[in-house]
Amino acid sequence: MIIFIDESGIHKQIDHSSFALVYVEVENKEKIEKSIEAIEQKHGISSFHWVDLPWKLRVAFIKDASKLDFTVKIAIFQNPIYRTHAMEWALQHLLIEKNFSALYIDGKEPKWIERRLKKVLRDKGIAIKKVKTERSASSPCIRLADALAGLSRAHFDDPDSKAKDLWKMIQKKITAQLVGGQACR
Repeated sequence: MIIFIDESGIHKQIDHSSFALVYVEVENKEKIEKSIEAIEQKHGISSFHWVDLPWKLRVAFIKDASKLDFTVKIAIFQNPIYRTHAMEWALQHLLIEKNFSALYIDGKEPKWIERRLKKVLRDKGIAIKKVKTERSASSPCIRLADALAGLSRAHFDDPDSKAKDLWKMIQKKITAQLVGGQACR
């Protein structure tokens, strides 16, 4: 099992913030990456990034990606939050598996996020050598995590928005969903 982590909207002072933990369980990591790249090529997307794309491309990407073999765990927080505590709380409650081969976080995140993540893992008795950073441009699975984080935040910001149907489509992939977390400030 390989885990990819991305977040959306954590910098905002209103609406919701979300972490999406995408668990990619595949025999061959390259297979799912090739599938994601094929979806991007099919829709003329060079590198999926939720915030940079119009709804038409978001919808097309999520529809095709929802057919891939992965599961998702999501934590939703109401802004404003204390970012460090929210991230630690989400990881403590969502990251319960110990038998994973690697955990990738988006490489654009500041170094302190990686250090905090490693602390949470050490506290849980998990080897920190499993934590790796990877830029979204070079990791199709990080781009999938970005899509799911963006979708979850869009849905919780406005449940009747364009995200409603996409959320219904992706719900079957969600194995854990924590809503709230305000006590972690």
